[in-house]
Order: sequence, then structure tokens, then C-alpha cells
Amino acid sequence: MASTLLEQTRSAHEECERLERLIVRDFRTDAKGHTERLAQGHRVRKMLDQIKAQAEKLTRIYADEDDVRKEEIAALRGENMYSAFYERLKDVRDYHRRYPYLEVSEVEADEAALREPVPVVFSGEEGGGRYLDLHAHFHRFVNAKFGRQLDYAAFVGGVPCTEGVPRALRLGQPYREYLAGLLEYLESFYQRTQPLSSLSKVYAKLEGFEAEWAAGSVPDWGDRGEGAAGGAAAVIDLEAFEAVEELETLGADRLKEALGALGLKTGGTLRQRAERLWLTRGTPLEALDKKHFVKGAAPASLRTPEQTARQAAAAKDAALLEVKVGALRDALGSVVEDTVGNVEKKQARTYEELQAEQAEADEAGPLSDSEDEDEYIYNPLKLPLGWDGKPIPYWLYKLHGLNQEFKCEICGNASYWGRRAFERHFKEWRHQNGMRALGIPNNKNFFEVTQIKDALELWNSIQEREVGGFKAEVEEEFEDDSGNVYNRKTYELLKRQGLL
Repeated sequence: MASTLLEQTRSAHEECERLERLIVRDFRTDAKGHTERLAQGHRVRKMLDQIKAQAEKLTRIYADEDDVRKEEIAALRGENMYSAFYERLKDVRDYHRRYPYLEVSEVEADEAALREPVPVVFSGEEGGGRYLDLHAHFHRFVNAKFGRQLDYAAFVGGVPCTEGVPRALRLGQPYREYLAGLLEYLESFYQRTQPLSSLSKVYAKLEGFEAEWAAGSVPDWGDRGEGAAGGAAAVIDLEAFEAVEELETLGADRLKEALGALGLKTGGTLRQRAERLWLTRGTPLEALDKKHFVKGAAPASLRTPEQTARQAAAAKDAALLEVKVGALRDALGSVVEDTVGNVEKKQARTYEELQAEQAEADEAGPLSDSEDEDEYIYNPLKLPLGWDGKPIPYWLYKLHGLNQEFKCEICGNASYWGRRAFERHFKEWRHQNGMRALGIPNNKNFFEVTQIKDALELWNSIQEREVGGFKAEVEEEFEDDSGNVYNRKTYELLKRQGLL
């Protein structure tokens, strides 16, 4: 009976212990597949939240700010403790008489809690939490003034793709709104796919942001947003040009980049951009009219204290958003790589193949646990897996020679299966590092050389030939009847052909 404060305390402790046992039981079950693991994580997260709520309730009870708990304990220790006991017993019997069907055992409720599916909403593009869905943010980026044209796979791989954005655009409200929306989505995706993790751990590295900002050590924000965006010499050396017409030869994009770095307006025709940039030749930015600057990007000497304070606040907000998005991007690194791979795989398919795949998915319905990605695949020959996650046919395995093993001593006796992989590895980082460690250039002369001894001997031979000495075939000269001079090799070749 939960009418007294002591009974509420006992009930809360019991509920905490019950939830802890349920969490242990849930973790003992082997969750197969991505879907089951995700559901298990959310079930455990829900039970942890319930334990937290009960613990907060117990904290308030033990604090006993109104002295109700102290009074109840004093009543039990008083002279009439037997009468108080029988009064409590009478209340318990009356309570159970009024509610005769009250369940004492909660075994069935526990089993239901372990089977309870936690609804987590994912879009179709997210694939149940396997991939990111950044299409809305991608379109917002490519259509913004601070954005640029690129494909979706490149955007996902380099998210948030803010490198090289001019300072004047970084201080604008659209840039901060773009970062805030992207950050909100990444936080939501992280919480939905990793319910047992905490964002506070991801943002733990941001604890020193205030100190770094005050010291001016935040990348790209050394002046804390208080100074000018940059100088003309840092972008284009205007002293090297004699007239506006020469500046036009740089092109509209190059002039736009230079104007943006200076905080000047970047619009207009090619001629207008060149004339606007030409104004800065030999003239300090502080001497230019405010109308030439982007709003909020004028030099510090032309801004009021209020404008300077607002610009510094905007710069700090933008820098903090950039750091947060970068931290979440690193935390979701594997998901980003999987998303890029999924996008590239879809781009490689034709429209008919996508339609056929969608029709097949509609007919098959949702994937069951046995059909999930972690299903055991019988592969006794250890054949490589194809794009669909299944072993490739054996005839294709033999056709590409994937049963042939090639070893390279320069790569640390690494094995390469198949002729194609073996030839490709000569341009990869492992082989290049091995050649660099031997002090040998990795050029075509050493193609298919895999032994360290052979590589060193060939390199010594090449060096000996290049040291010097007379080479008759190349350096000995011959003259024909017409006075034409040839080296020995060319002369003999032409003579054999009867051309001399």
C-alpha cells in the first residue's frame, strides 16, 4: 500500500531493483541484427530513464523538507506502537478488500517489457538508422550564397563542407541557420541510433572552447571576429596590374573570392567586380565608403561599438556551431562512410534497376530478423562478398584469378589476391611507403619488383648507368654524304634500311 511515505520509499526501491534485473536480462539475450540491437538499446534507455525518475523521487523523500518522513518514523517509535501497527494492518486489509484482483506478481509485466518494441521513427533514406538523410541540408547548401555546386556523395563525405567560405558570409545569419539545422539533425540521428550514448561525452572536448576563443586559437577565428576579413595582398596582388581591364582576365569567380575575403560586395558583372576590387589598390579599407561592404563586414574603424559587439557574438556562435558539427561528424564517422558507399551504389544503378528493387521490396514487405544484415551466410570457400553482401559466383572468382596469391616483401609480405589487385597495389600507400623506406623512387622501372634484394640491385644498376662514362650508341656521331649528323645507333639503323 503506497499511502504512507515509508511505503512509497519501499516501493520506489523495489521498482529500481526490478528495472535493474530487467536490464541485466535484456543484455543477456543475444540481439541479432541491427534492428534488434537498436530496439534493445531503446528499451534499456527507457528503463534507465525510469530508474532516474525513481531515484529523483527518493532523493526528495530523503531530503524531507516538510518533516513528514520524520513524523512517520516518530509515530512508529512512540508509546502506542502496537496500536499504530494494528491500524496500519487494518488499512492494508481494507485496501486489498477493495481491490481483490490486484496482481502481486509482475512476472508477466516483466516479460511484456522485454518484448516491447520501442517505436523509433526513421525516414526511408535513413534505412532504419544505417545511413544519414542529408538531402534537405544539401539543397540548402548548394542554393546558399556561401555554398558551392557539388554532388550529394561529396557533400556527405565532407559535411558540413564549410572550408573556404569567406568571412563575410560566415558572419551572416543564413550560415548560422544552416549549421544550426545540420547540428539539430545530427544530434537527433545520434540519439535515435545510439540511445545508450550521451551527447555530453561527444561534446566533452568542447569544454576548453571558451579558453581557446579568448586566446584566439580557434581555427579560422584568430581575431575572434573583431577584425577585418583580410587584406588585398592576401588574395590578389593588385600592384601587379596596371588597369581594371587586366583584372578582368582573372575571371568572375576569382574576383568574387577576392572581394569576399575583403568583406566587399561580390555581386555585379565582371566589370563591376573588377572596378570594386580596384578601389582597394593603394587605398585602406577604412577609407572606402560603407556602401561597398557587405552588411556587418565593414572594417573595425567604420563600425560602431554595438556593431562590433554584434559581429563578435555572431562570430562566436558560428565558431561554436562549426566545432559542434565537427565533433558529431567524427562521432558518426562510420555512418558517414556507409552513407557515401550507399549513395555511390545507388548512383551506379539504372532507373529500371531501382524500380525493380523497389517493387521487390514492396512485395517482400519489411525485413525479418532472419533476413537482416547479420544473417549467417554459408561460405565454405571464403569467396569475396559482392555489393549485395553475398559471395560472388565461383566462376567469377576463377575468371578474375582471385584464387592466385601474390606476395610483396616490400609491403611487409602482404598478400594480394588476383592479378588486378596485385598490379594496383604498386600505386597504393603501403608499397609507396615501403619504397620510400628503402630510399628508392617508386617509378615504372620498379613495376612488379616485389623483393627488397631485387629492388636494391636494380636501383644500384640504374645509378651506375647514370653516373657517367662514354656511351657509344648515344654519344658517337656519324655524318652522311649530305652533311647530316646522327648518333651511332640511328646511323646504323638508317644504313641497314638503305636510306643513306
